[in-house]
Amino acid sequence: MRARTCSAPLILLLLSACATMDPSPGELEDPSPQSPRFANLQRAAQYPWTDDGKCVVREASNEWPLLAERCFHALDRDRVRFRNVTKRCAVAYADAAAPAVVALCVFAAPEIVVGAVIVIGAVVVAAAIQEGIDAYQRNASRERAKPQAQTQPAQEPLANRTPKPKGSSTGDIFPPPPETTPRRPSCEPIPVRHAGGDVPHNECADKFPPNRYPGMDVFVGGERFDALQVGVRVLWEIKTHQFDTYNAFIRRRELAKEVAQLNKERDAAAACGYDLVVGVSTQAHKDALRGQLPTLNVVVTGCTR
Repeated sequence: MRARTCSAPLILLLLSACATMDPSPGELEDPSPQSPRFANLQRAAQYPWTDDGKCVVREASNEWPLLAERCFHALDRDRVRFRNVTKRCAVAYADAAAPAVVALCVFAAPEIVVGAVIVIGAVVVAAAIQEGIDAYQRNASRERAKPQAQTQPAQEPLANRTPKPKGSSTGDIFPPPPETTPRRPSCEPIPVRHAGGDVPHNECADKFPPNRYPGMDVFVGGERFDALQVGVRVLWEIKTHQFDTYNAFIRRRELAKEVAQLNKERDAAAACGYDLVVGVSTQAHKDALRGQLPTLNVVVTGCTR
């Protein structure tokens, strides 16, 4: 096993716990150099770890925010300094300014922000991470050496196939009856792709909270939210339209629609143990919402269309 050193670099933050059971470094799914797992191992190699990087190797197949959250406890924080360069962390709560929460938020940011995470001294790549990187590169080399042409299994002629009974995808003659009892909406966050093609809106949802699942909305309690903030149980609804430019009639209609929507979302979030924060682009929009819902947590993001 060889050790390498990395120069002290870039960004970090997050907290939580790792499970047990160390995987074999050779259990690497995708041999592509662009694999998220490989990218996570390379990113984690820049930082000092107290467990030789075992948690990182175990969680490397997840997206970086989730890896950072689960392995933050294993980071050697005595050798790391966190700077809230973008000022996006610590906006949801008054107590979010607590150093551990801000540090976790900074470390878990999906993108690397120069100067946000500073490592004190040189870093020797953690043993488990180095083994994982080496094993990954060996697997990638073997995959590249394999013949590209693969023999496809012969297909049975359509004329010889036995048709399945109509109305059944499995061939059952008597398909199961439809469900009569609706399922209870899940409180487990389910990431789904951002709806629509509003790029400025989606960028604000990803970067401002910041979003635990970049590029994703999240379903919780049967409602769809724009983001789940890293490091805390906070769901976000983002509004980027220019409320100030509407005439009085349009403002009233838009406000009534938003109030109904936000009441449903706040109830769903609260039932699942989450808080709801609404991000708006302007102070006028915040004032209008707070006038209708005085207890609603609203922050001005400054995001524009």
